Amino acid sequence: MTIATASTTRTYPRSLARSAAAVGAGFVSVAVLSLATDEVLHLLRVYPPWGEPMWDAGLNLLALSYRILYSVAGGCITARLAPRSPMRHVVVLGILGFIAGSAGAIAAISMADLGPNWYPIALALTAFPSVWLGGRLSRR
Repeated sequence: MTIATASTTRTYPRSLARSAAAVGAGFVSVAVLSLATDEVLHLLRVYPPWGEPMWDAGLNLLALSYRILYSVAGGCITARLAPRSPMRHVVVLGILGFIAGSAGAIAAISMADLGPNWYPIALALTAFPSVWLGGRLSRR
């Protein structure tokens, strides 16, 4: 028979909060880095102005490439901040990224004229493997 002590009941919420913070930090870092890079490229006129579709395959590949790199970084951040079981936290981040990417792909495809459909689909499909790689790299 196990008896819950005050110390065990207090550590669970703290650990849960640290786990949520680790996953949240990874997610927010990917979003902030991606949007900041987008803004810089719009200001430099590499990308068309906000609100205009971006059909150029090279520009979409550029956006996909830095988003993949930032997702790898997000996986590293999550794994390093995780209180325990870093890869479990990274898997949660990857699932959330896939869900968010899928929702974004559905929205982008249903709103015609934003750009090629392969781009948001590729974002959704690369979310999980990218953060997983980041988590694995942080373990070294």
